[in-house]
Amino acid sequence: MSETINNLKSNAQRVLRALAQAGRVLAGRQMAGRNVTVFPDDVFVVSYPRSGNTWTRFLIGNLINPDDPVTFANVESRLPEIYFNPDHAMRRLERPRILKSHECFQPQYPRIIYIVRDPRDVAVSFYHHNIKAGNIAENYPLEQFIPRFIKADFDSKWGSWGDHVLSWQRLREGSPGFLLLRYESMKQNPELELARVAAFLQSCSFRAIDASSEKLLRAIDLSSPERMRSLEKQQAAEWVLTRNTRNDKPFVRSAIAGGWTAQLPKQSVAAIESAWGEIMQALGYELVSGVSLPGTTASLVSTLK
Repeated sequence: MSETINNLKSNAQRVLRALAQAGRVLAGRQMAGRNVTVFPDDVFVVSYPRSGNTWTRFLIGNLINPDDPVTFANVESRLPEIYFNPDHAMRRLERPRILKSHECFQPQYPRIIYIVRDPRDVAVSFYHHNIKAGNIAENYPLEQFIPRFIKADFDSKWGSWGDHVLSWQRLREGSPGFLLLRYESMKQNPELELARVAAFLQSCSFRAIDASSEKLLRAIDLSSPERMRSLEKQQAAEWVLTRNTRNDKPFVRSAIAGGWTAQLPKQSVAAIESAWGEIMQALGYELVSGVSLPGTTASLVSTLK
């Protein structure tokens, strides 16, 4: 009897969820997400979470509109994230559009700027992000978080870092509509990398973009970690990704490359390198733990280059 009641409750809950979903669609409140309407001139800025996607949107937005800088209060109306904006609203945006996505390979995306970051830094950033979001406790051990990060226990819809990277590289790298950015290269020489982005956008039917050194440096300055942290303090309540998270934990943290060396325990470094060492080497990330990798590294490197 109790099992029958539980089944009825479960069925009723599914029906209510389906009705709620239908109501959101009919009312135009359904977030675009994977069902976003894709136009042939769209450009998607794609990355695994915590890989520099927001910074890249600031850089691009501030290069395209240097006299009206991007802020956390307006970024979703200019370079919107597909998960927090209704599709009907995004369809009304001026074209060509630049949209943010964290999806694994999506064949309907016509042009992609793909950002990759050292997974050891991604892991540390993801750890602090989950504390800020309230998903784990303040004192949750980092060494316990890392195995769960590798298994994609958090935000599992994106898969693991390795799954995500390979899905785009194996299926799109080398195509004319795909631009790969390394976060570390962006930090080391932002002017050069942003110039590459500008050239890519102009090849994607965007109007002429002033990529002079002066304009590039202004966009970089407007997108500095210091300015972004200052804006976050002022506008955290206005931005969808921060309004319901802890105010004492910043979304924009150190924003450096290689910070993992001072934060990740040795066993955590070894675990990440054991899981994805071949992919990391192919992308130019040096392994430091001495883990033994399968003998297929050379062929994978050849495939990804």
